[in-house]
Amino acid sequence: MTIDEMTKGYENEVTYQKHMLRNLGYWFQLCTIISGVGIVLIYFFHHKILWLNVIGIILLVIGALGMLLFGYSGWKGQQNVQAVVDDYEKKIAYFKKESKAKLTSSTKK
Repeated sequence: MTIDEMTKGYENEVTYQKHMLRNLGYWFQLCTIISGVGIVLIYFFHHKILWLNVIGIILLVIGALGMLLFGYSGWKGQQNVQAVVDDYEKKIAYFKKESKAKLTSSTKK
């Protein structure tokens, strides 16, 4: 495997993971909207219609749990992207160091 192939692979991986993080962001937004609808139902139908109040509470809980889940997943995903970038930088630094050492040792002979 050449350095160019490795670079292309890492770029593809980072691009894919960033795309998935955007998808998690969309799901987080959806859960925020669901929680908002739940809050509106609770606010307007608190003492009037019991079943709408119950649906509002359920939506609020589902939305809040979803926000926690997707927020945590996004946070861990960001850490994973940073780990991939750090790993790539370490490998490139190692390869440059090794190639420099080989050039130095071959010119001494």
